[in-house]
Amino acid sequence: MATPLTPNPAYKCMTKLFSRVLVIVIFLAIVESQSIIETLPGYSGSLPFKLETGYIGVGDLDDVQLFYYFIESERSPRDDPLVLWLTGGPGCSAFSGLVYEIGPLSFDFDTSSRDSPTFKLNPFSWTKVANIIFVDAPVGTGFSYARSWEGYSITDTISAAQTYSFLRKRHHICEFLVRHNHGPPHRCCRRGGHRS
Repeated sequence: MATPLTPNPAYKCMTKLFSRVLVIVIFLAIVESQSIIETLPGYSGSLPFKLETGYIGVGDLDDVQLFYYFIESERSPRDDPLVLWLTGGPGCSAFSGLVYEIGPLSFDFDTSSRDSPTFKLNPFSWTKVANIIFVDAPVGTGFSYARSWEGYSITDTISAAQTYSFLRKRHHICEFLVRHNHGPPHRCCRRGGHRS
């Protein structure tokens, strides 16, 4: 007789924390299209970096709403470069890049309990030397959504055009590039990112 599979405790912990963060972010997004996040459940105290989340409308009549996380450099936001992070897949949320790869926080599995997952600072975060904008693209990924069914009809070309439109509308990016004369932002993708 086969042994029944039991979920990994770390996976359960991560799922609960992700659910809590999801509820908070969705609530904030409904209240306001742009929010500064100062605290997170699972992290003790105020965040030691500037985290902004929000939506930017793109496409016909801003039908597609692309969700983003913007984190200022911990070193020198005015002088450090801007990195655009598009998680590969396609179809993977930028949240994975934020907490599993290059972001300032990671899950702390040593101090998490089954009911209360926790975060710790990532000593190898790219935000120590760069401003990073994580984008849930294409539409339907992570928290990005369309207001009509037609908005979900996506190709690589449409996704690229929507990402370009996002960058043009995102005032922090435009101001940053003009103010610092850095040229275009650095683009980083993981797996399948060559299609972006």
